[in-house]
Amino acid sequence: MCNDHPAHGPLPFRRRGMLAAGAASLVAGSFVQQAQAQTAPGAAPNAITPDAALKRIMDGNMRYVANAPENKDFSAGRAARAAAQYPIAGLLSCADSRVAPELTFDQAPGELFVVRVAGNFVNDDGLASLEYGVKFLGVPLLMVLGHSGCGAVAATIQVMKEKAVLPGHLPELVNAIKPGIDLAEKVKAANPLDEAIAQNVRYNVRKLQEAKPVVAELVASGKVKVVGAVYDIATGKVTLL
Repeated sequence: MCNDHPAHGPLPFRRRGMLAAGAASLVAGSFVQQAQAQTAPGAAPNAITPDAALKRIMDGNMRYVANAPENKDFSAGRAARAAAQYPIAGLLSCADSRVAPELTFDQAPGELFVVRVAGNFVNDDGLASLEYGVKFLGVPLLMVLGHSGCGAVAATIQVMKEKAVLPGHLPELVNAIKPGIDLAEKVKAANPLDEAIAQNVRYNVRKLQEAKPVVAELVASGKVKVVGAVYDIATGKVTLL
């Protein structure tokens, strides 16, 4: 019997395809098992509406601004967290060292699923992490969090004006932030940096909302909400856009 059938291709290639499909199935199954393993009888702790999740973290920010945090004992709940995680919100935050999401929103460990990159923009790696959060951890809310005086945005504005050439992988960062700055330039705002920071957040909110197939489908069904906000480093206040 001939192993090379024209309708199905050479046997080695068919085996490779079967192995690849099998590996993909195993990985997907592993994610599902992780999600099922942390689901106790009854509703999961983060089985709340997107609006309820947003209220919880914004109330936490009010406590942070007032210097009246509820979370003071970070040893509390360690045993429970070792068994599973139930984050109520996924954040795409800037990598700036002055931005600390858990403190900013006064949330205990395990409450926020955070992806950080300078300039808080959506890339493939960050998107995959957020997809895991909404699909397998049940995260109901995604927030793109920019901040005042963002150095990554300011540097991108300067590079665009001066046509500067940056070393290493920095050009990739600049290219990712450019769309928000292009939008800001059309507004002719009194404070170009503030406007660029806000437009960069809005641009990436739209990218997340339209990110197919995972996030876009959950947004369309109302199970997940995507919002944008800017954190003021001087006051600690988060303002929704």
